[in-house]
Amino acid sequence: MIPPLCFITDAQAPHGIVEQSLAAARGGAGWVQLRHKTMPDDEFAMLGLLLIDLLAAEGVGLVINDRVDVAVSLGAAGLHIGQGDGDPVAIRQRIGPEMILGLSVENAGQLSAVPAGVDYLGVGPIRATASKPDHAPPIGMAGLAAIAGATRLPCLAIGGVGPGDLAGLKAAGAAGVAVVSAISRAPDMQAAARALAQEWARA
Repeated sequence: MIPPLCFITDAQAPHGIVEQSLAAARGGAGWVQLRHKTMPDDEFAMLGLLLIDLLAAEGVGLVINDRVDVAVSLGAAGLHIGQGDGDPVAIRQRIGPEMILGLSVENAGQLSAVPAGVDYLGVGPIRATASKPDHAPPIGMAGLAAIAGATRLPCLAIGGVGPGDLAGLKAAGAAGVAVVSAISRAPDMQAAARALAQEWARA
């Protein structure tokens, strides 16, 4: 259910979000997560609707970051929320039983508050990353291993993840990785996604 490679869109990258998303999907990303912190909801929803159709042609689902109402209105494949984005139990009730729900976890202490109804955890940041300047303190491979070893939920490692990391992340218990700049800032985004997908498969 949880693909090993998820791409998160980069609003500040040289290429547009649609171009990023299609390159990631064609390179092997199983999900694209639409994240844009400042775009108005109506524009965000229109972009999401476009991406759902384009990605469906590639066999890839769209996950919405944070915006519960948009995810519901679009019938997105999934919704990903952070620690400050509301009560996961109430959000699960709003999105219904079919939509995939992910929750960010920044340290092992947050695991005790993860309720039933969450399908996977986004765990990190593994390292400091410019893609999210307000990120929590990095947890490293050891922090990932501690969290993955203490939950039955699949964990997607996120934050400063790139080529050469995937074998170590898989060994630490990650079910997959979520990346931003490793794809969005690459000279050839599709080739970068393909290389990451192949690296995971070899790990």
